[in-house]
Amino acid sequence: MKKKAISRTLLGAPLGVFISFVITLIISFAVGDGNYYPIVPELTKDFGTEVNAVLVQSLCSMIIGAAFGGASVIWEADNWSLLRQTATHLCIASVSMFPAAYLLRWMEHSIKGVIIYFAIFFAIYLVMWIAMYLPTRKRVLELNNAVKNMEENKNI
Repeated sequence: MKKKAISRTLLGAPLGVFISFVITLIISFAVGDGNYYPIVPELTKDFGTEVNAVLVQSLCSMIIGAAFGGASVIWEADNWSLLRQTATHLCIASVSMFPAAYLLRWMEHSIKGVIIYFAIFFAIYLVMWIAMYLPTRKRVLELNNAVKNMEENKNI
């Protein structure tokens, strides 16, 4: 399991940077004025230059990708309950995302901003969790039915 976690962490790091880049492209197209917006404008002020700000954002995106990649092995811990898997994964996701979101000004720096950030974060996490859970549950039920049918046919 450790080898798999390390492998996924190493794969997740560049994937995190790629996803961050795609998000900035989508935002730039959504703005629609023909300019590319790699960062929020306030970040340039925080880090002195746009290049420094993009570098910090890329490093944070790499860390987030690595954390999510490594944490994906949690879903394969068959001896853990679904609650334990979900809680552990959610903690890792939160601990990797929140500091980056705050540092990179993806959220307002206020109590209200933190509350809104976590409301959105948990809503997205819940939607993704349900989207992954339902097909998995369906597949498990199908497998259980197949095993049951095999046992019934064996007893006949």
